[in-house]
Amino acid sequence: MKKKVEILSPAKNLIQGIAAINAGADAVYIGAPQFGARSNATNSIEDVAELVKYAHLFKAQVFVVVNTILYDNELEDCKELIHTLYDIGVDALIVQDMAIMEMDLPPIVIHASTQANNRDPKHVKFLADAGMKRVVLARELNLDQIKEIHEATDVELEFFVSGALCVSFSGNCYMSIANGERSANRGSCAQNCRLPYNLIDGKGETLISNSHLLSIKDLDLSEQLPNLVEAGITSFKIEGRLKDMVYVKNNTSYLRKKLDAFLENNETYTKASSGRTFYTFDAEMDRSFNRGYTDYFVNKRSQKIGSWETPKSQGQLIGRIIETKSNGYVIENCELLNNGDGLYFINENGEADGAQINIIVNDIVVPNTFRSLKPGTIIYRNSDANFNKLLERDDSAVRKIGVKLIFSETPNGFQLFAIDEDGHESVSNFESVKELAKSEDSTIPNIKKNLSKTGNTPFIVDEINVDFTNNWFLPISKINEIRRLVLEQLVDIRISEYQREEYQITKTDHPYPVTQLDFTYNVANKLAREFYKRHGVTEIEKAFELQWDPGKSRVMTTKYCVKYELGKCWRFNKDTIGEKLVEPLTLKHGENEYKLKFNCKPCEMEIWEKDAELVFEEEE
Repeated sequence: MKKKVEILSPAKNLIQGIAAINAGADAVYIGAPQFGARSNATNSIEDVAELVKYAHLFKAQVFVVVNTILYDNELEDCKELIHTLYDIGVDALIVQDMAIMEMDLPPIVIHASTQANNRDPKHVKFLADAGMKRVVLARELNLDQIKEIHEATDVELEFFVSGALCVSFSGNCYMSIANGERSANRGSCAQNCRLPYNLIDGKGETLISNSHLLSIKDLDLSEQLPNLVEAGITSFKIEGRLKDMVYVKNNTSYLRKKLDAFLENNETYTKASSGRTFYTFDAEMDRSFNRGYTDYFVNKRSQKIGSWETPKSQGQLIGRIIETKSNGYVIENCELLNNGDGLYFINENGEADGAQINIIVNDIVVPNTFRSLKPGTIIYRNSDANFNKLLERDDSAVRKIGVKLIFSETPNGFQLFAIDEDGHESVSNFESVKELAKSEDSTIPNIKKNLSKTGNTPFIVDEINVDFTNNWFLPISKINEIRRLVLEQLVDIRISEYQREEYQITKTDHPYPVTQLDFTYNVANKLAREFYKRHGVTEIEKAFELQWDPGKSRVMTTKYCVKYELGKCWRFNKDTIGEKLVEPLTLKHGENEYKLKFNCKPCEMEIWEKDAELVFEEEE
């Protein structure tokens, strides 16, 4: 039996969830009314239920994120929510807090969120042995590390392949709460990493001013899908529960085509859902929101990944300015541009800037706000007006399920039988006096023509057989009516016959890989504490949210490295490092200051608040 491989898309709401499925998603993940790590992307139970029904029609799955850390007074509400989600047919939960594993749960499948910081084979195997059916791996892993985890356990592995990157290890960023009491682990990240900072060295000299030094490019692993499958990944996740419709449809469509090309004639892997999508647009990921792209660390550290100019969308490369004319520009490849497009460029002050195109006259691009830009300035398009308008149409991505129809006669009339690509069957009969056609021309071509008109139904007719003993005449209205009845029935049959995987969590006591947990394990309630204690943990520090020491805390650990970005890494830039930096390096934004500590052996950078006392290791 072939192994299923899926595209997993974000759903900010019901409408975008349906759009993602229509664009080719095999599964979608969505927030419920509470406890999701994007507090601005919540949805009613009624909308989640409607999405479940629509997804199951195509054998696509719906995963609900319940991935914040929980406080004691929320445990009962969380349990009730999970029971409700199970009752409406949700396929799985994505969770961070181990308290959920202690609850009296229905037999619903549990996935470990990337917020659980899933980087280590022992940790991932532990989660699998505890009953997790899938683990969403940390984005920082490379192919070798993914293979190592896959070899340690046969649990399903999910991996982000496109979208924004969190600069911190997921689940271990505390910058937001340390500054403004908005906890990222509680769904309210203030995105401090996207702010501009000054970089100051140990002598107090400002090395870089007003630059987005913690902002990194967006992820694009679309060319790595075969390598990731080989490494053990079976679910390719698109980031973006706060993104717009254009982003969701465009990225889903692009990855759908990439994965389908890999799966074509593949003897080992197959698509995870039903149907096929018809598009009226050519998907290109750089035509929706992006800060420029990186493959991050999947092929190990090999390039700079910072997006220092701006945290906003850079978009699609168009070309250079050839010359400035009166109130407009002559731009390479200006035939790609349209009225209403948004432009992105670096202005003469070295700052990220932009404008909107008012009109293009005689190859002169006239913006709404004119900037004095030098010839050679590189122009990007970060909003494609025509493309956006096209993707916002419902008919830009239409998903259809293949069906075979057999129209035959019965003793008292006629019958239409339908069988879809998954083997679901529907049949309907109507009584009719059999009447021969007055013309000698066969009625069968006309009957087939009308049976093939599936309209707005989710079906496309791949084959029609008409089995008559004579050249019977039939009113078109009767053919249309029986086709409509059969296909309506088939919709209901597909949904009712959908088989959801179920799994009952039972309490386990196998040892956790470590016996002491610091604040980065985010233990914020009594049930999570009980879970870890039963698995052999003896010391458990409270979550950061419950006990941080203002001004002295470590607020982030990351694989991203400011030294590397500056070409000052002794490991990777030995030949070009030049004069060493005087540490500690400090990031400063307004009144907020952070010290940087570089742990070169594991190749990680730590960010500490200004009053922390740090010990710096010697560079080799």
